[in-house]
Amino acid sequence: MAAEYGQGYGQGDTGLEYPTGTRRHRLPAGLRAPFEARSWRELGYVLLSLPISILLFVYAITMVSLGAGLLVTFLGIPVLAAALAGCRGLGMLERARARALLKLEVAEPEPLRVRRGGFMGWMGAVLKSGTSWRALLYAVLHFPWAGFSFVVAVNVWVYGWALLTCPLWFWTVRVWAGQDGIQLYGAETHHIYLDNPFEITVTALVGLLFTLATPWIVRALTTVDRLMVHGLLGPSRLATRVVELESDRGVVVDTAAADLRRIERDLHDGAQARLVALAMDLGLAKEKLAEDPQAAARMVDAAHGEVKTALQELRDLARGIHPAVLTDRGLDAALSAVASRCTVPVEVQVDLEERPVPAIEGIAYFTVSELLQNISKHSRATWAAVDVWRVENRLMLQVVDNGIGGAATSSGSGLSGLAERLDAVDGILVVDSPVGGPTRVTAELPWRSEQPR
Repeated sequence: MAAEYGQGYGQGDTGLEYPTGTRRHRLPAGLRAPFEARSWRELGYVLLSLPISILLFVYAITMVSLGAGLLVTFLGIPVLAAALAGCRGLGMLERARARALLKLEVAEPEPLRVRRGGFMGWMGAVLKSGTSWRALLYAVLHFPWAGFSFVVAVNVWVYGWALLTCPLWFWTVRVWAGQDGIQLYGAETHHIYLDNPFEITVTALVGLLFTLATPWIVRALTTVDRLMVHGLLGPSRLATRVVELESDRGVVVDTAAADLRRIERDLHDGAQARLVALAMDLGLAKEKLAEDPQAAARMVDAAHGEVKTALQELRDLARGIHPAVLTDRGLDAALSAVASRCTVPVEVQVDLEERPVPAIEGIAYFTVSELLQNISKHSRATWAAVDVWRVENRLMLQVVDNGIGGAATSSGSGLSGLAERLDAVDGILVVDSPVGGPTRVTAELPWRSEQPR
């Protein structure tokens, strides 16, 4: 059920994102992992982490210690600012490395907010920036973890391949070294050799297990790196929230402007044009009143019909802005009125003990109204249902129909715009619409109770 149902038909579009052209492998993931490019990239990331983290750690500790030691003079503050600025720059390189090897997309952190020009203003901005201190913390914490990851990854990788290729080593030492087997331990009185096919086979199988497990061990190690890069070198939660609110504010402004243009267009093309024609007809009737009273009466009757039509259009327009029944009686009555105008039978169930604030109530009303309009226009359904309930601090809406499905939140569809409107108030829109139906659209809005007057 979307504003453009037809966009999803014949394409199997359910509103969810599936990778197109996905390659199907005959081997399971556990067997092909040692040979995948992702595994080698992650291993390369771990191997590079140790030397890079040493440089980061040495730079951070040296500069911070020097700055702290010079704090008794004014020189300590510029040195600390330089240390933090360097850590920010090195953090940028670390984000690029994670993006290239781990395919981790981390947004750029918030830029420096230099309120005053000059070196003093820049220095103050660096020292006050949370991003700078998080980058310093990353430089300090990443060093011990990089050392641990390096040791674990190198050992499991080397021992795995060494044990897996044990038959090759066994053949080499017998042919070229003249030994009966591979010596594992040797002393003056005691020696341990791998010198028979059974021992060589068991050793190779153990090596195979190590080799197959190595990519997953390295992946687990890089998971911690991902968390550190994302948490310490990315934008803070507050900055991310500010960006989201700015985006939502833009959506709200654009939506309000679009609604105003729609209202103006409806007035201009509908009721206003009809009232202009009505005024002209009444003027002609007035002129004919003395000459031809019967023609004038017919023109007045026609004008009376035009007045009724114009009033109906104005009522529909007012209902589209904010219906009176919603203000007076709440969501239950308003949604029942909308359902009665739908072209298919609609069951409405509203389970709310109290009313939300008018803003949320209005968004819920127009969301259900638009979804029901889409059912009438595109779904080919014979039945639909609307459920409204509250779960803790969230208002839940669900519209279900037994139509042909194929609804999608793809860009350009009506559901895409509806999802943007809900997102502007921290709402969520989830579409489940397989081709062939049924369609289930669930909307979630924040709950804020109406304050008693």
